[in-house]
Amino acid sequence: MTEAVHAKSGRIFMQIWHPGRAAHSLLNEGEQPVSSSATAIRNDVTHTPEGATPYEVPRALRIDEIPRYVDMFRLAALNAHKAGFDGVQIHGAHGYLIDNFLRDGVNTRTDAYGGSVPNRARFLLEVTDAAIGVWGAGRVAVRISPLVPFNDMSDSQPDAVMTYVAQELSRRTIAFLEIRHESHALPEEQAILQVARRYFQGALMSNGSYTRESGESTVARRAADAIVYGRPYIANPDLVERFAKQALLNEVNYDRLYGGGPDGYSDYTALASH
Repeated sequence: MTEAVHAKSGRIFMQIWHPGRAAHSLLNEGEQPVSSSATAIRNDVTHTPEGATPYEVPRALRIDEIPRYVDMFRLAALNAHKAGFDGVQIHGAHGYLIDNFLRDGVNTRTDAYGGSVPNRARFLLEVTDAAIGVWGAGRVAVRISPLVPFNDMSDSQPDAVMTYVAQELSRRTIAFLEIRHESHALPEEQAILQVARRYFQGALMSNGSYTRESGESTVARRAADAIVYGRPYIANPDLVERFAKQALLNEVNYDRLYGGGPDGYSDYTALASH
């Protein structure tokens, strides 16, 4: 896959992550999910081989276990390097393991990985440093979602979290920082992007239900350096060409997402075939 991308003069990063409390023992050889704290995702289900199942109460990682989980990310970064990727993006968003430490709606620890914003950000920064040790800072990126409530996430001080993380990642001169929004149009999401812009001196990417027009406007006013498009890219493999020509986009068929095989994944038509 990486060779095919490079043959087209492309660049490709591998996103590395651990699901944390969003996992389930039925999906993980019977192993109980882990998190910063023993707090389950409420009022939601996950899809397992036995059907829709409530999330389990995770096991809080002991402080002596945390270095092993940091090393898992280091090994993932190393494997991505061996596979020919051009870098890695650390997924610290959406209520997965890193986010379980980062936001105090979940993290109720009282040790060196809980309480203050620097303590809650410690795991993210240790993982980042481990990946930098493999790749160098210029090939490591980070994704966070300070306001996204997905997977029952919240934080009492999102601005403080964003400020500290942006400063620390800027000091490390990483490749780029991606802010994942629930929707970029929400005033609170625009405000958190401004905080990231103020304190992160590197390349800043914004991701959250952008259209071509709103994305171009965001870059033009320098609120972000680049826009991340996810769902439009799934339905439009030639999204860049369509944007350049201001052509109509294929609509995403949500009933066909991630079902296995090409159906709803790699069988959308390109512009030239219309």
